[in-house]
This record gives sequence, C-alpha cells and structure tokens, in this order.
Amino acid sequence: MKIYMDEMTSKEFGEWVADDKVIIFPIGAVEEHGSHLPLATDSIQPIELAEQVAKRTGAVIIPPLKYGNCASTANFPGTISIRPETLKAIVVDILRELARHGVKNVLIISGHAGRTHIAAIKNAAGDVVATANIKVMALSDYDIVYKFRGMDEFPKDDGHAGMIETSRIMAIRPDLVKEERKGDIPNFPPFMVLRDASRYFPTGAMGYPERAIEDIGKRLNNFLVEEFVKLVEILKGVEE
Repeated sequence: MKIYMDEMTSKEFGEWVADDKVIIFPIGAVEEHGSHLPLATDSIQPIELAEQVAKRTGAVIIPPLKYGNCASTANFPGTISIRPETLKAIVVDILRELARHGVKNVLIISGHAGRTHIAAIKNAAGDVVATANIKVMALSDYDIVYKFRGMDEFPKDDGHAGMIETSRIMAIRPDLVKEERKGDIPNFPPFMVLRDASRYFPTGAMGYPERAIEDIGKRLNNFLVEEFVKLVEILKGVEE
C-alpha cells in the first residue's frame, strides 16, 4: 500500500478518501541545531514518525512542509524562518483543499515546537474547522516526548538539539550526527521579546547533546509511534 498521497493517482486518492481514513501532515523547519545536527532535524523527525504511523494505521501522508517559523534561532547560519502569518496561510490553504476533496481527518505533526510556530498552525486549524467539514489534531512530537524531562536519565533542562533530540536523530540518521557535541543552559530574561536570542545559547544547542545515545533515541521514537497510533484512533473516533 502507498503511504504518500502524491505517489497515488488521482483515482486512487479519490477511492482512498471515500474510506474516511486519516491524512498525516508533517511540518518541519530549516533551522540550526548546534554544530552536530543537520538543518533538516525538525523535518527528519516528523516524517519518520509519520511513515511509521501510516504503516501501522493505513493513514496517508501528504507532502511535508519543510519550512516553519523559527524565532530564537533566526540569527544562526542556515535558519530560514517564514513569518507566522505565512505559515498560517499555507496551512489554511492546504487544509481547505483537503476538506474540499472530502478528507475528514487530519493529523498535523510538527517537528518544530517553537511557540509562535505552533500557534500559527493551531490558529490555521481553528479557522478551517470553523467553516469546513473536517477534524484536525495538531501537535508537536515534543509535546509528548518532553514529558520525559526530569525522569530517569533525562535532564529536566534538556532542550533544543540536546540529549533527547540528538538521541532521536542518531536513531534515524546517524550518518548526519557529528561527534563533537556541546550545549548551553540558557537563562532567558522573563517575558522579554528578544531581537537576538542566540547570545543566550551560543553553541546553538540547549541541554546536554554529549549525553545522547542511539539506543535512547530508538526507545523514544518507538514510544512516539505507539502514542501517535493511539492519536490516529482517537481522531477517527471523535464525533463532529
């Protein structure tokens, strides 16, 4: 079975939609992740997760959006940030088109968890579900996996490109992870809107990437697959 919508013919997709299944929409970012992880880190994770969940549930993945809004990392080389209103507009248009074709269930998985980025996605979903016959569930995989912070071997102040994220990429694309890994524990001033947040974490990483282990990444990724399989079933079962 094909798991990517754009690998189907128009007829195949029309027949698939008639079965009232789930579309998975991965959203990532082009963003720095320290000196040890690739700029595609926030796309690699949700795409891999989407593929595993689709294989388990019969869901279909639409082409990922690999750009997002990146506020705190904007001044690092390689980060390409789109405005929140641009992100919202793209997500609104895609969701409306899916609804127009009869899609009833959409699961958005964002590999980037920035506040303005997630807010733009959820605002887009809210606008569409208010006017179209479609159900949308929107979250970052880090809404779930960061619940481990402070438990067992996971530092409570781990974050962007830290132990957890580096471990996950090591388990998916070890060829893209560099050996030298350093992180900072930034102390951002409260309630500030900063022009250049990068000075608070000059390494480009927040947390403890040097503690990353591939086996931990495998365990976290497998846990996320199980959790997102459950979310697909919840989404299908929610009444309009």
